[in-house]
Amino acid sequence: YIVDVAEKVNLAIKNGENVILEGTQGFGISLYFGTYPYVTSKDTSASQIAADCGVGPTQIDDVIVVFKAFPTRVGEGPFSTEMSQDKSHEMGIVEYGTVTHRERRIGNWDGNMARYSAMINGCTQVAITGIDRVDPACYGVTEYDQLSETAKVFIRQVEEDVGCPVTIISTGPELSQIIDLRTKR
Repeated sequence: YIVDVAEKVNLAIKNGENVILEGTQGFGISLYFGTYPYVTSKDTSASQIAADCGVGPTQIDDVIVVFKAFPTRVGEGPFSTEMSQDKSHEMGIVEYGTVTHRERRIGNWDGNMARYSAMINGCTQVAITGIDRVDPACYGVTEYDQLSETAKVFIRQVEEDVGCPVTIISTGPELSQIIDLRTKR
């Protein structure tokens, strides 16, 4: 069964329903904003995601930009904060690409890239994943007060770098391992 997605989504918005548009792939490999030729085949920005769904910019209330605490990259291309494979393995951070199954390159937090991404995407909120990699003691916690001071310092740094509040914090791989501050901030 096929429907006119733009019509369906815009009708839902008109009726006051909550609509979430979710993109794939990282901003750093956007065709327009990544480092050519190390990019994907299209723009990965929030505005392009909305356009792909037929949603005009005035219909968007919030843009939640998702950042990994330790960014990753598959394959070639510049990666200014890349750590050695030995270091990432020592930290227990090993990831594989979903398509190529190649081991991902791991980097440290890149405030400059995050700031640029937030600017281009019109970020209003930040979701941060992998806080349990910043401090393993945070694994699985579901309340902000349960986070270690190390994790809280990291979150404050993200907020300072990006200029938007961190409202969603992932503390592990399960859907239940989330701290959701959207109603508290």
